[in-house]
Amino acid sequence: MAEAAPRVGLGFDVHAWADDDRALWLGSVRFGGERGLSGHSDGDAVCHALADALLGAAALGDVGEHFPDDDPELEGVAGAILLGRALALVQGEGLTFGSCDLTVICERPAISPYRDAMRLSLAEVLGAPASAVSVKATRPEGLGLAGEGVGCMAVVLLG
Repeated sequence: MAEAAPRVGLGFDVHAWADDDRALWLGSVRFGGERGLSGHSDGDAVCHALADALLGAAALGDVGEHFPDDDPELEGVAGAILLGRALALVQGEGLTFGSCDLTVICERPAISPYRDAMRLSLAEVLGAPASAVSVKATRPEGLGLAGEGVGCMAVVLLG
């Protein structure tokens, strides 16, 4: 039996700043002293984009299909839990996580002080070495998301 070809998935998620006093979670890491993001779950745009990329690489649909925002059991759920559930769906198809590359898009907060913690946390959820998880950031320079929230693009390689 021939080995399956690698599969690539692309994910994107974006959340606006929350109106309440919820905590900011990105990449399953709490950013202290920062205003959180809106959403039915915890608003972790990084975990959501990564979960979407995993599902896409496996041709399993998207995050909204598997984890709808009208499901009361998912209200306030941690992005890491959704990511773990997406990974389980992918593994159920006989696929394995290879690596990912993430780009966080925001004017604030600064991602670099949290980058290593994000890589380690995401790697733990994915059951992978931190060297398989890349986290980068860029500012929209006054365009698009400027001051309105946080977005993330994710690319995943599955084997």
